Amino acid sequence: MAKKNETPEQTEALETVKKSVQVKFNKSKILGMKRYANRVDLLQVLLKPEKTYTLEAVDAVISDFMKGKVN
Repeated sequence: MAKKNETPEQTEALETVKKSVQVKFNKSKILGMKRYANRVDLLQVLLKPEKTYTLEAVDAVISDFMKGKVN
């Protein structure tokens, strides 16, 4: 969202920086997030404790699992 004193170029540059910086979280932080409150059991099994994940990566793990084949 542009502020009154920002030019469109500054706003675009800021959005690019925000997209390029990806914060990673460990398993315990992810399990405590409200965003994933309804998926705690699933993430408990799918995420590895020694690894860190971006929110996009966690969403991808959930999506891949949900697209999996039912036996």
